[in-house]
Formats: sequence, structure tokens, C-alpha cells
Amino acid sequence: MFGMGFGEVLFIALIAIVFLGPDKLPNAMVKTAKFFRAVKKHLTEAKAAIDSEINLSELKSDALEYKEKLKKEVNAAATPPSEIKSVAETGREIKDLFGDLSDLNKKEKASNA
Repeated sequence: MFGMGFGEVLFIALIAIVFLGPDKLPNAMVKTAKFFRAVKKHLTEAKAAIDSEINLSELKSDALEYKEKLKKEVNAAATPPSEIKSVAETGREIKDLFGDLSDLNKKEKASNA
């Protein structure tokens, strides 16, 4: 108990018998036991409260971390890579190609005629 050996506890008990006497000793032991029980209860409650707070802060930090990762992934998915062209850009390129083809066809017809 509290890092004390049997001899030390016995020594404290003898001193208590001498100072308190046999009539007050049982009442003092009951009060001391109640005091230690109350201290132990409060320490257990405080430890549980601290553990729950630490756990809540860990959960909160984990949730914020996952939120940031999710934001990054959503932004990466929403932003097209530079190699992928937009639909409008691709449409313009196709139009230009058909325009070039029609110009070539006109030139060939003019040269054949």
C-alpha cells in the first residue's frame, strides 16, 4: 500500500495506538479508510474524465485530418489534368480540322478543274 512494506505499516499502527489509544483507534481507522476510499474514487473519476477528453480531442483531430484529405481529393478530382481538354476546346479543334479538310477539297477541285 503506497509503496510501504509490512514493517512500515505495523510501525504506523503502533504509533497510532500509542497516540490515539484503544478507544479512539477504531473510529480513526474507519475515517481514514473512508478518506482513502473517497480519494481513490475522485482520482478514478478524474482519470476517466481526462481519458475521455483526450479521446475526444484525438477523435476531433482525426476527423479534421480526414476532412482535409477529403477536400484535397475532391479538389483534385474536380480539377481536370492539363492533358485533358475541355469539350469546347475539343469541339473547336474538330471544327478547325473539318475547315482545313474542306479547304483542301476546294483546292483539289480547283487544281483538277
